[in-house]
Amino acid sequence: MKVLVVNAGSSSLKYQLIDMSNEEVIAKGNCECINMEGGKITHNYGDGKKYEEMCHFPSHTEAFEKLVEVLTTGEGAVIKDMSEIGAVGHRIVQGAEVFPKAVIVTDEVIQKIDDLQELAPVHNHPHALALWACKKVMPAEVPQVVVFDTAFHQTIPQKAFMYGMPYEVYEDFHVRKYGFHGTSHRFVSMKLGELLGGSLEGKSVVSCHLGNGSSITAIKDGKSVDTSMGFTPLDGIIMGTRSGAVDPSAVTYVQKKLGLTPDQMSDYLNKKSGFLGLSGKSSDNRAITAGVAEGDEKCKLVSEMLTYGIKKYIGSYAAAMNGLDAIIFTGGIGENAPEVRQAVCDDMDIFGIKIDPEANLIRGEIRKISTEDSKVQVWVIPTNEELLIARDTLAVAGLDKNA
Repeated sequence: MKVLVVNAGSSSLKYQLIDMSNEEVIAKGNCECINMEGGKITHNYGDGKKYEEMCHFPSHTEAFEKLVEVLTTGEGAVIKDMSEIGAVGHRIVQGAEVFPKAVIVTDEVIQKIDDLQELAPVHNHPHALALWACKKVMPAEVPQVVVFDTAFHQTIPQKAFMYGMPYEVYEDFHVRKYGFHGTSHRFVSMKLGELLGGSLEGKSVVSCHLGNGSSITAIKDGKSVDTSMGFTPLDGIIMGTRSGAVDPSAVTYVQKKLGLTPDQMSDYLNKKSGFLGLSGKSSDNRAITAGVAEGDEKCKLVSEMLTYGIKKYIGSYAAAMNGLDAIIFTGGIGENAPEVRQAVCDDMDIFGIKIDPEANLIRGEIRKISTEDSKVQVWVIPTNEELLIARDTLAVAGLDKNA
């Protein structure tokens, strides 16, 4: 059984074709600059082969048509036609309280996803456009499933997801903590359960998904009980271009001083802050690390703010869960930045955390990096959201992966 996994953005369409009989990626790629100049498709297939072509994508429909073309024809063809694909799984950022779990795609489901666009304006409307486009391109008999980033966090209790504003704001406008990166946190926590020989029942875990966007999640008995991102992905620790948590009064103060509209202020916090705004250099942690090595004080500040913020979440979540059995590092930074992992785990003697410096040097592979006498296990577990979406797709569609 082959499953096509789709991750649509406002101007992009990423995809993976996975053979679920062995869970190996057959091909993957990205259609860039949809409804913009400079459109391009990058298609990776076979043993490290790549096909690139400059294209014009007026909408997601044309991007899907090109995706079908490169999968089925030409030098990058990996299937004869789309009938070889058994199902399609779509990543959706915001499901709010409307979608607590993955569901089969229908016209009504697409409309409800689009109706949630105010809660995720950068993501949900493009998701809906991509779903309509995929329905046009894919055979009608091929089931499609939507998997929501927010679904894993539906187990967070009300005391943790509510804000201290009048209750009617929640009732009327659905303002609450939703949390994101749920598919990633679910994948790595499930993998940890396997590594520990079973489930996470009775375990308290903090999962650190660190990348250009980052979130920390408290997981008790295998379920999310709190997370750092909130109503939007802006909340929490500092990120590539996002500010993370800021006193709301500081936001309104700066907005007035700079004479910005609400939309401009949102753009300021989401796209011009974080690593980029603080360092004045880059939103990429690799550039920040290089800056630290060169003695750049602003880069050093960014690095310290990042690791200090992660430490605070780990400590607070350990208190909230009344225990801490394991810490997971995942995401681009979490998997590939030993210096970040080391700095986060240093001076955590109160928890009995001890890191093996040699084991910690790994990048992008599964390994326990804590010492044998560490009271808390520390793991690096690469995430694989696409694979989990593919698994969910087969389960929801009621299909046999070996069919």
